[in-house]
Parts: sequence; C-alpha cells; structure tokens
Amino acid sequence: MNKLLLSFLFAIVSIVSIQAQKEVTITGKVIDKLTGQPLEYATVAFFSKAENKITTGGITDETGNFSIPVPSGVYDVSVEFISFKKQIIANQNLTTHKNIGNFYLEEDAQSLDEIEIIAEKTTVEIKLDKKIYNVGKDLTVRGGTVSDVLDNVPSVSVDVEGNVALRGNENVTILINGKPSGLVGLNSTDALRQLPAESIERVEVITSPSARYDAEGSGGILNIILRRSKLQGFNGAITTNVGAPTAAGISGNINYRTGDVNIFNTTSYNYREVPGNSSTYTRYFNEKYDENGNLISNDPDTYLDETNDYDRIRKGLSTNFGVEWYVTESASLTGAISYRKGDNESNTTNTLIQLDENKQFVSQNNRFDPEEESDKVLQYSLNFNKDFDNSGHKLTMDFQYEDNSEDEYSGVLLEGINTENVATLEDQSRILLQADYVLPIGEKSQFEAGYRGNFNDQDTDYTVEFLDLNTNDFVVNNNLSNFLNYREYINAAYTQFGSKFGDKFSFLLGLRLENTRITIDQPTSGDYSKNDYNGLFPTVNLSYELSEDENVTFGYSRRIRRPRSWFINPFPSRSSVTSIFRGNPELAPSYSGLFDVGYYKKFGKVSLNGSAYYQHATDVFNKAGKVLKENGITLAYHAHGYEFRPYKDGTLFDYM
Repeated sequence: MNKLLLSFLFAIVSIVSIQAQKEVTITGKVIDKLTGQPLEYATVAFFSKAENKITTGGITDETGNFSIPVPSGVYDVSVEFISFKKQIIANQNLTTHKNIGNFYLEEDAQSLDEIEIIAEKTTVEIKLDKKIYNVGKDLTVRGGTVSDVLDNVPSVSVDVEGNVALRGNENVTILINGKPSGLVGLNSTDALRQLPAESIERVEVITSPSARYDAEGSGGILNIILRRSKLQGFNGAITTNVGAPTAAGISGNINYRTGDVNIFNTTSYNYREVPGNSSTYTRYFNEKYDENGNLISNDPDTYLDETNDYDRIRKGLSTNFGVEWYVTESASLTGAISYRKGDNESNTTNTLIQLDENKQFVSQNNRFDPEEESDKVLQYSLNFNKDFDNSGHKLTMDFQYEDNSEDEYSGVLLEGINTENVATLEDQSRILLQADYVLPIGEKSQFEAGYRGNFNDQDTDYTVEFLDLNTNDFVVNNNLSNFLNYREYINAAYTQFGSKFGDKFSFLLGLRLENTRITIDQPTSGDYSKNDYNGLFPTVNLSYELSEDENVTFGYSRRIRRPRSWFINPFPSRSSVTSIFRGNPELAPSYSGLFDVGYYKKFGKVSLNGSAYYQHATDVFNKAGKVLKENGITLAYHAHGYEFRPYKDGTLFDYM
C-alpha cells in the first residue's frame, strides 16, 4: 500500500510540475532510412538547456509518429532506437505547437559493448557468440508468460511441464539480465511461468558461449533481458488475460523518471489449472539366460498397464521494485528488490493393472498422491555502471543476495488409505559478486576481463512417515529421513579479445578459469565429504562475411556439468511409496567440448539461419538401471542414483 501511495504522489507531482508552465504539442515521425519503413517504439527525448536535464519524452506508435506535450522552452531533441544511430537536433525553440519533421535513422554497424557482425532490426541480431531475438509483435504472447515467449524462439522448446530445452538439451543455464536471478530461484519451471511476457525486451540464445559467461550448462545459455523504461515522467501499463483450460492473470508495470532518478516496478499474478494424463503399456520378456547365453528359465511374458491422471493448480505472484540513480552523465547506480511466491497443488491418481501372459487381468493397485508446494524468493541486487567515454570503454560491478525456500508436502493413499507422508523443506541462500571491464582498442578491436563469484548454501530437511497399522499413528522412518547441508562455491576469472580484419573476418578468443568447492555435510548419518577442483575453459568464435547479407560462423567452447545436490545426496529420497531415489557423493563433474558451425543468409524480408553442431562429453552421469532382490522383493537402482520399484512378480516397469 505504501508503494502504491508513493507512486500516486509521484504522479501528482509530475502533473503539477508540467502544468506550471505552458505546454505545446510537438509531433514528428521516425523512419528507417534504408527501408523507408516507420519505426515503432523509437524513443524521443527533450533535453532542457535551462535545467540541464531531460524534461520529458515519449515513443512512436506503429506508424512511426509521435505526439508529445512539452513545456515551452529551448531543447535538444534526441531520437534513438535499438541498433540504430542516435540522432540529435540541437537548440529547438519550442514555444508553439509544431511538427519538427521526419527523422531518418541509420543502422549502427558497430556495437558499443561488443563486436557485432550483423543486425536485423526489431527481430534478430547475429553476433559472434550469440543470437539476439528482440521481443516485438512477432515474439510477444500478449497476456502470456516468459515460457510462452521462449517457446516461440528458434532452437528453444518448452514442453507441457514447462521444462526448457535448447536444441533438445535440457541442461540449459537460464540467466536474467546476464546473471543468475531469484526470479528463477529453486524452481525455474514455475518461475518462468509467472513472469509476464510483456516484461521481456529480448532473449539471447547463446549456443557457443564466450569466456564472459559461466561454463556451466552443456546445452548452452538463455539470457533473458527485462524491459526498463527510459521515458521521462510517470508512465505504466496493465495487462490482463484469461484462457482455457482455466487460466487467468494480471500484470502491470509503472515507471517514474525525473532528472537523475528512475523508479520502476513490475508486478504480476497468475492462476492456471493444468490437467493432464499419461499411460504406459509394458511387456516383460521373462526368459532368463546364464552368462554363456544358455536358456535357464522360460517363464511366460507378463504385462503392466499403467495410467496417471493429473489435476494441478499453479498460482504465483512476482514483483520487482528498483531505483536507478544517474550519479553523473557517465555513471549510474541501480538497486532493486525482487520477490516471488508460488503456491502449487498437484493431485495424481495412479492406476496399475497387472496382466498375465494371455493379457488377462491379474491384479489392480490404485494410488492417490496429493501434493502441496510453496516456494518463496527474495532477492536484493546492486549494480554500478561506469562509461569512461563514448567508445564502449566501461566498467560494471554487481552484488546480489537472494534467499529461496521451497516446501513440499505429499501424502500417498493406497486403496483410499493414507499410508505415507513425505515432507521436503529446502532453504537456499546465494551471493553473487561480479565485475566486468571492457576496453576498445582502435575501431575494430576489444579487450575484456572480469571476475564472478557464486556462493550457494542449501539446506534440505527430508522427512518420511509411515502409518503404523497397530497404533494408527504415523511414525518417522529414520532410515529414509535425513538432513543435508550442501555448499557450492565457485570463483571464476576470464579474459577475451576480439577483432575484425577488413570487412570480412572477425574473431573472439577467450579463456576462463573456474575453481569449484563443494561440501556435503549430513548430521543425520555423520557423513562429510568435500570436493575441490579447477577447470580451464577456452572459447573460439569466428565469422566470415560472404556478403552484406550472408555470413558463416564457427564456434568452439568447453563446458562443464556439475552434479547438483540431489544427484550427490547419498540418503534415499522418497517421492511415493513405490519410488525412492538415492544419489552418489562420488560423482565427478562432466566436461564437454562443443563445436558449432552456423550459416546466415538474408533474402529481402526473409532470412535463413541454420547451424550444425557436434558435442563430445566425458564422465557423463545419468540414471542407469539394474535389478536386485532384497527380502524377496525386487528393487531397481541406478548407478549414479538409485530407484526402487517393488512389485509382486519382481519386475521393473518404470523409471523416474
């Protein structure tokens, strides 16, 4: 309520200050000089000579036109648009309503902060180490979420559960504004479904990451850049949506900028019901052979018919409030607070029918698994940016602290009787320290260096209770219940150099060093383990322009996939009465080398963008099955994570 009152007071002050002097309406139009097409969302700003600051501004509509009320006076008028050269008309005496004509903007071939190969306005920019998709009418899903936008980005897919994959690989690192973010938190799937689509400015698809980025993520990196208004005064927007199956949401953003201070907020709430079902039909070939391949048992085949019906509800609130202070013309300091809360319900009905060799009914088991999940994320961030000159020479520093929690409660009902309760309580704190320095060398070269520290502390309290049929009370199972302290500290430093020879050939070479320290402490069992290792990660990105509208690229990067806490935790975790998973603390990280060859060709308004890649990984870890027996019950376990599936006939029918 206090934030809303503060925003309302800001609006009143803005209105009063504008009405204190005569207003005139200034009109004009912004056009792409090359194509003659109007530019929508171009920014027009009016800089007051007398007050030595930007007084007001606005944006163009879909026809490229603008009409902006301006207090009468003398101004420098500036017009700018993403990837276009900024245009300024100085000393405009605006004392009457006036049309100041057309502004013809030219594409900017040189990027201020990195070496750019080719840019296609409003849709896609192709750079040495990434592809940038600017979110406009073609990608924005009105009333949708970040997940909906990502599903429209080439090479990116989002399945029905919300899991994001890049080129079919789900081991993707997701960044917000170039950094790990509390907006993603412990559960990135639900977080991306809560962020409104309208909050995104662009999506960077990084399939051949340069040394600037973390080496984590064998599939690559998705960097989501959020919008931040540059308009003067008070402005904002509200978007609502409804859909089927039952879904509804509302999101809003407000921005107040005056002089050297910019205050911004984005808030959204989403509700959706996600029904679903699945079915599995399995045949077991029960013939058994000895080690020499001789048949020793000719048992008849058996069958299992399993169905799952899901009834899920997803509710989430997210907000981001920040203040940007322009300390000087070349330096700014930004502080922000982000908060996200999600409440999920999931009811799963499982029906398992066992059939004999003639596919005749043998038995049926019914299981109902209601689950409730609540997660909260609170993040504080501070960013300092210093531009030493207009050539791109700059220094940026970031500090970020976030506190995450995720609580899950599940009760399993067999044949209508609640026989098991499972609770998983996770708390995570994360600190990020980052500094990046960029130094242009001449007109076509650039040197970069930087440091990043990620310090992650995670505690997991896992409790399993079974129903005691004699007392009708639930009793904690100490063989399954456990507490895990997981620490992951990563320190990284990088350097890279890029240049362009003539008008055709560009390169970007980099090297990144990462030190990782992982600690696992389990007070329940007294187990303690520590793993400390270093890694060097070279990157090579090359480009050759065959013509102005055609180029080929080559990229190489070394990547790492670290086993996360749930893969390392040696204690079993039980998600249902028939499903237990156990990790392996001896797991080592997996390293991979990724080679990528790309081709880009523009045919008028149509462009072709294709790539081929090869990846080779070592020390790959995954779930692998093996059958064993314990007390006459067959169990199936994984080499790097164990899964138990007991059934009457001793067969394994499914994996997690």
